[in-house]
Amino acid sequence: PGAGPIHLDGLRCAGTEAHLAQCPGHTWGRHNCNHAEDAGVACAESAAPAPPQVRLSGAPDRCAGRVEVLRAHLWGTVCDDTWGLRQAQVLCAHLGCGPALEAPGAARYGRGAGPIWLDDVTCTGEEPDFFRCGHRPWGEHNCHH
Repeated sequence: PGAGPIHLDGLRCAGTEAHLAQCPGHTWGRHNCNHAEDAGVACAESAAPAPPQVRLSGAPDRCAGRVEVLRAHLWGTVCDDTWGLRQAQVLCAHLGCGPALEAPGAARYGRGAGPIWLDDVTCTGEEPDFFRCGHRPWGEHNCHH
């Protein structure tokens, strides 16, 4: 059995979700189980790593550009509402880049195309990856390209 806090219980995943946070039936930290019920997983070896779920486009440097995320096999953009250095810092770390130097908005790296997947992204700066930051529900936004 594990130790420490139990974060998830009662997940109802369909198998198409990219992250556990997208599965219905979860409320972080709420559970009625103990560590004797800790979940595990065994995955088959993969010939190729999973494709990136977030990328930067529109700039020659891999660590600068317009933020794009993948959902349902379709790349889309992130709205610049609430976008700042804290969000940029988490994203830079997620991508294996150095510290965030700036967090430009207003389509500095060109207007995106396709869906606007994320809006009102909020990060504390402590998230282990970009997709642990809060945001409106996927595809719900008040932005435009």
